[in-house]
Amino acid sequence: MQTISYARHRFPPAVIRHALWLYLRFTLSDRDVEELLAARGVEASYETVRRWVLKFGPAIARNLCRCRARPDGRWHLDEMVVSIHGAHLYLWRAVDGEGDVLEMLVQKRRNAGSVKPARTSAGNRSP
Repeated sequence: MQTISYARHRFPPAVIRHALWLYLRFTLSDRDVEELLAARGVEASYETVRRWVLKFGPAIARNLCRCRARPDGRWHLDEMVVSIHGAHLYLWRAVDGEGDVLEMLVQKRRNAGSVKPARTSAGNRSP
């Protein structure tokens, strides 16, 4: 994990990380983050928040990608009947071992043979 240097910044690293977390986690605007920080007694302009996002955002994203667990090769295929606008349709989902949906397919008829290409292309994984 790459360490992020907050040297030569007016605010402590905890304030910068909290502002970035608010901005990126809740998709707030720069001015919304400025108001939330002001409510906590931190006077930082929206331009400062924007500069923090541009400077520290990519490094934080890289660190998060490195820490993220790698997906394993196990996945399964779920079949479900759904009603869309009164019509019964078949929903096929390729789901990995952690429950993340890899691919979805909706069909009018239950045809497992046509789902096989979707199964093989779902992240290039095999069952």
